[in-house]
Amino acid sequence: MTPFIAEIIGTFFLILLGGGVVANVVLNQTKSNDHGWMVITTAWGLAVFVGVVVAAPYSGAHLNPAVSIGLAVAGKFDWALVPSYTSAQFIGAMLGSFIVWIMYKDHFEVTENKELKRAVFCTAPAIRNPLSNFLSEVVGTFALVFVVLYFTDASITETGTAIGLGSLGALPVAFLVWSIGLSLGGTTGYAINPARDLGPRIVHALIPMKDKGGNDWGYSWIPVIGPIVGASLAGLLMLALH
Repeated sequence: MTPFIAEIIGTFFLILLGGGVVANVVLNQTKSNDHGWMVITTAWGLAVFVGVVVAAPYSGAHLNPAVSIGLAVAGKFDWALVPSYTSAQFIGAMLGSFIVWIMYKDHFEVTENKELKRAVFCTAPAIRNPLSNFLSEVVGTFALVFVVLYFTDASITETGTAIGLGSLGALPVAFLVWSIGLSLGGTTGYAINPARDLGPRIVHALIPMKDKGGNDWGYSWIPVIGPIVGASLAGLLMLALH
């Protein structure tokens, strides 16, 4: 197991379970149809726990380009590793979303709402206001990265982890993401992760799904640039405070 493979696998499980719960809640004729935001945010938090547990011993379980960039800005991660980590995260996210589509294919076919179909793959704003939506992603990701920097050692060793999380240590990250979803996620769906949003959005564009609608490329830059800005600000503040 290499860090590259670990990031692919960890991010794969993150999106498999995270995208899976969205499909289970929003698509027609599923067992959990229309069960709401609490189900979605709880499962996303647990998805983070699973991804971190799997990947942490080998890569530190960033599972998110914003986390990798934020750690690098804070001087806690080698910039030279950011491209490989980010590439792995996008691969894992795309694979995870593809499997969700395969698994829920029958339910996609009986769902007429094109926006709900796309919601399984990527986020969208509750009220479309580019500046406000951008700030929401900045704030959500700032909270994620800044707190992660405080309750992990953020150090990398040859045999250890880039963030220092074991299976029990993954719980704080899960609770953090759950809290962000419940408190800050109502505006944009809290992508807080460029790979989580853009990777599956690309998959949505490529799969041969009937009546899937557009991909909302005009919005797609917000859940990419917003998290990068938020993570960078968190890293810079960490540097200033230390």
